[in-house]
Amino acid sequence: MRAAHELVAQEGFAGAKVAAVAGVCGVSAGSLYSYFGSRDELLARVFRRAAGRELAAVRAAVDTAPAHPEARLKAFADTFTGRALRGRRLAWSLLFEPVSPAVERERLVYRREYAQLCEGVIREGVAAGLFAPQNAAVSAGAVIGAISEALVGRLSPEVSQKAEVPDEQLVAEIRDFCLRALGRAPS
Repeated sequence: MRAAHELVAQEGFAGAKVAAVAGVCGVSAGSLYSYFGSRDELLARVFRRAAGRELAAVRAAVDTAPAHPEARLKAFADTFTGRALRGRRLAWSLLFEPVSPAVERERLVYRREYAQLCEGVIREGVAAGLFAPQNAAVSAGAVIGAISEALVGRLSPEVSQKAEVPDEQLVAEIRDFCLRALGRAPS
């Protein structure tokens, strides 16, 4: 698992071939099948583990933020965005890289988890009168989509574009957009 995770973080899921994972481990490719039924099963487990760590970090940031919906939303957006920018290749792999159906199923599970976390924050903000009245579930999905779309070009290993803004500014721009989208002027 550790070797496959390292390869995904460096080269994406496409680079985590059975022979490459086995080579890192110093074992034969066939021996991996003693532990995993298929490459897809191995990569789905790698995805689950890596995505679980990222979700746990975002959840912890939200949970430890001041008990104020705006602070909690800022913690959500800043942590998600900041971690993605610090681990660009892994973030690309977890969020955007074309993957097998087994890994895509895992991706959808984690997207729902992020949306549910964000939805709770939005519900709090609406109830407190800090965010405009809205369907929190729809808005949460839109916030997740906006954050992801704002990162796609910056994370892509195939796009060698010059960054228009520094990472710190990008984090702030994404956060402020999310607040405006929910009907709150950034402070």
